[in-house]
Amino acid sequence: MNREKGKKPEINTFGDLKKSGYQTRPIRDELRENLILRMKADAPSFEGVWGYENSVIPQLEQAILSRHHINLLGLRGQAKTRLARLMVELLDEWIPEVAGSEIHDDPFAPISRHALETLREKGDQTEIAWVHRSERFYEKLATPDVTVADLIGDVDPIKAANLKLSYADDRVIHFGMIPRANRCIFVINELPDLQSRIQVALFNILEEGDVQIRGFKVRLPLDVQFVFTANPEDYTNRGS
Repeated sequence: MNREKGKKPEINTFGDLKKSGYQTRPIRDELRENLILRMKADAPSFEGVWGYENSVIPQLEQAILSRHHINLLGLRGQAKTRLARLMVELLDEWIPEVAGSEIHDDPFAPISRHALETLREKGDQTEIAWVHRSERFYEKLATPDVTVADLIGDVDPIKAANLKLSYADDRVIHFGMIPRANRCIFVINELPDLQSRIQVALFNILEEGDVQIRGFKVRLPLDVQFVFTANPEDYTNRGS
C-alpha cells in the first residue's frame, strides 16, 4: 500500500483558498464519496485484509455509505483495529485548517474561539495549514481510569494562571481527545470497559453532535467519524 504523502497544496491564505474554488465536506461524506470512487474503479476498499470479502467488509462498506458511526464486534486478533486504521485511506489526502487551531478548524466553518477571532481579525489573509490524512486518526484504549476530562476536556488552572484569566473565561479550557479529533476518525478500543457515565457523555456527542465542558456554554458541533471496537466474549471487567 502506498502511504507516501503527495505534494502539499501551495495555498497559504484563506483568500487564495476561496479563489481556488475549494469546498470542504463533512468527514462522513469524504469517506462515502471516496469509497464510491474505489468501488467504481473496482479497487479494494480495505487493502491487505483477507478473508472478509463476503462478510465483514460488505457490512463495513454499507455503514460508510450510510454515513453511520461504526461498532466492530469480534474476538482478539480479528483485525478490528486494523480495519479502523485502513479507513484513513478513504479520506481526502489533504484538508485545510486555520493555522494554529487545536481542533482542525475548517476555515469555512470555524468553531473554536481561536479560529473565529483569527478570521474576524485577518479575514482573507488568515493563514491556512494543510493536514495530511495520516494525521487524521486518533485512537484510545478504553480502560477503567479514562475520564471525561481525558476525552472531552477540562478547565486548565495553569493556563488560567499564566494568562491571568478567570475560570469563567472559556479560554481556560483544555480540549480533550475528541475535540482535538474534529474532522478526523476517532477509534475507541474495548468500548465496554468505559465507565457508564463516560458512555453517557459519548452518547450525548453522538446524538447532539456537541460537547459541554464543566458547565461552560460551549457548543462545538464536532465533525467526527467514531469507530468503536468490542470483544463480546471478554467479561474480565464488565459486569453482565
